[in-house]
Amino acid sequence: MANDWIDIHGHFTPPTSSEDREKRWHAMRGEKFLVPEPFEWTPESTLAYLDKAGIAMQMLSNLPKQLDALKESNDYAASLVRKHPKRFGLLAALPTDSPEAALAEIDRATHELDADGFAVTCNYNGVFLGDSSLDPVWAELNRRHAAVFVHPDAYAPASMGRPSPLIEVAFETTRTVVDMLYAGIFRKFPNVAFILAHSGGALPVLSGRLKLLGTETWVPNPNKITQAEIEEQLARLYLDTAATAPTGMAPALHMVPPDHLVYGADCGVPCSTESTMEANKKAVLEYEGLSRSQRDAIGRNVLSLFPAAAARLEKR
Repeated sequence: MANDWIDIHGHFTPPTSSEDREKRWHAMRGEKFLVPEPFEWTPESTLAYLDKAGIAMQMLSNLPKQLDALKESNDYAASLVRKHPKRFGLLAALPTDSPEAALAEIDRATHELDADGFAVTCNYNGVFLGDSSLDPVWAELNRRHAAVFVHPDAYAPASMGRPSPLIEVAFETTRTVVDMLYAGIFRKFPNVAFILAHSGGALPVLSGRLKLLGTETWVPNPNKITQAEIEEQLARLYLDTAATAPTGMAPALHMVPPDHLVYGADCGVPCSTESTMEANKKAVLEYEGLSRSQRDAIGRNVLSLFPAAAARLEKR
């Protein structure tokens, strides 16, 4: 079983009114996200689950699409980390539709909130992560050797009558990371540790196709990314295991080394239940393509990216 694991993929929601939760619930159901009742996140229920699941610390992330709400959300998560420094970590959300606002939030999150790392979403108000306007943001994160958690938009419109969290999140992640690859982001900013949610979506399965065909003359390639770079840059990414085991494990390990697999529960959102999170964790723990020690390490691999969080745990 898991023993003192670290969960990189923990969602949270600042306190909301029952009216706000009801409104959000109806909006979700309108997009075929048919959760049976309004969802409320609390730190108490999350800590109770972490105790039961053998999770020592969960890294919190939340990505509101309005700047004021994003900053308030980061403030709230920072208060939880101060209250529970050995149980929670903060991945401060960045507003990547504005390089200036993102740079300001990096500075604030570092110096005022003691953030452990950062969280971004693939498409923030119409701006994707491969947009060239974000180069100053990546340059600053590269300078800081920052860890950045990349998550798709689970509240995007339904597709073909099914909610986005079912499969569309996997393809948004894939399209975004491929765009970042061709934009030269991984080449220019090698010190950023990118952690992809949901095992990188469909990216590991398609990584062989990218290497095989991605540098052919019929593929636009303005930065002249080479076949060797495709393989090397994709292998540098980190992949979390959220809601993808066991079938996502083999493709992931074709793309990244075992120590770049990190544990993610996808906790704190209505598309995850204790039952689904535990079934996924069990599949990780029983995956026969890795040794016992490699499987056990999945729950601790991420600590190398978060020295402040690791130091807090050492004080236990």
